[in-house]
Amino acid sequence: MVLWQDGFCRVTLVDDSDYPGFCRVILERHMSEMTDLPAPERARLMETVFAAEAALREVLAPDKINLASLGNVVAHLHWHVIPRYRDDPHFPKTIWNQGTELCRRAPGRGAPDVNRLARALKQRLG
Repeated sequence: MVLWQDGFCRVTLVDDSDYPGFCRVILERHMSEMTDLPAPERARLMETVFAAEAALREVLAPDKINLASLGNVVAHLHWHVIPRYRDDPHFPKTIWNQGTELCRRAPGRGAPDVNRLARALKQRLG
């Protein structure tokens, strides 16, 4: 689901019940690495990543936010912005580590309020 977009990049919500609020910031045109972008575009992309982080912190109040840009599976420039909680299946390891126990989320923590998250992004990015 697209939460925000401007033609340069978009912020999407990943459908992952183990990690509610997991977002990706995806560059619209194809590039593989951050250093393929001119410096002003790198800054613009990172401002979007930081805005997504701030919106997630405001709306979900996670224990931690993880930022990752891997591209090992999909060689297209994108950033993972992942709200983390001490009771998620992999904490404190990365979400890509094999889980050691079942998820024991706090009662009531489910899917984020998508409209509130989209508004928080729009407030930061226009």
